[in-house]
Amino acid sequence: MELEKVKGIIADVFNIDEDTITEDTTFVDDLGADSLDIFQIIMGIEETFDIEINNEDAEKIVTVGDAVEQIKLATNN
Repeated sequence: MELEKVKGIIADVFNIDEDTITEDTTFVDDLGADSLDIFQIIMGIEETFDIEINNEDAEKIVTVGDAVEQIKLATNN
């Protein structure tokens, strides 16, 4: 469930098809994300899941799978 929602957020930010996004997709290398793109994605995740990701944890998010893991950690606390 988290993965599908994250893929939707990313697809909106980059205006791409959700089907091209996997857990192994990297934001910088695969999608060409800059810091503003990553900020938009994190803000979208925070709003969608009603969580807060601190800067230290946000810096650890490199792949889509990393983002999903941060969501799971934040929603289990």
